Amino acid sequence: MYYHASPVKGITRLEPRVSNHGIPLIYFSKKRENVLVYLSNAVEKYCRETGFSHEGTWQKWGPYGFGKDGRLRLEEYYPDGLVSTYSGVSGYIYRAENITDSGFETKIPDAATSSLPVDVSGCEFVPDAWEAILEAEEKGLITILRYDEMSDRMREWNERTIREEYLNAEEHPEYRHFLKGNFKQILKDIAE
Repeated sequence: MYYHASPVKGITRLEPRVSNHGIPLIYFSKKRENVLVYLSNAVEKYCRETGFSHEGTWQKWGPYGFGKDGRLRLEEYYPDGLVSTYSGVSGYIYRAENITDSGFETKIPDAATSSLPVDVSGCEFVPDAWEAILEAEEKGLITILRYDEMSDRMREWNERTIREEYLNAEEHPEYRHFLKGNFKQILKDIAE
């Protein structure tokens, strides 16, 4: 089984879209819990809630990685970042029994891509993404690193990375708006 998350209701056929890799693909995971993070985009949500107008593609915020055991590890890079991103957000997890694999190498555990349309074989409504994420954590399917648990070394990496991200985002004002709003202290000397 393959899983794909979307805020859009009623999809019966998934169509490839140009992704951050620059080619039209549909992204899937063989693990349902791994797609929960795609039910909300922190950048888009923050901009809409703060009235920041943006046309075009939204920059993605991917606060996750994978542990050595292959489990998704959701990471909170700013206080209450996960709650503000996922709490109260609903969406849909679409299932597909079969896909034609595109052959594109994502280097993401349990991920698959298709460059061809894929028929949906089922759909699950998720009323609250944060509740679903907490349930997956409780079952041991994913892990969460909360902001308060971040090591000093991780905080240093976070500060360095956020500064680099901001400086490299000249063509993404929506992303800079998100970063300035959530990392004021880190960006106080370089943000406009």
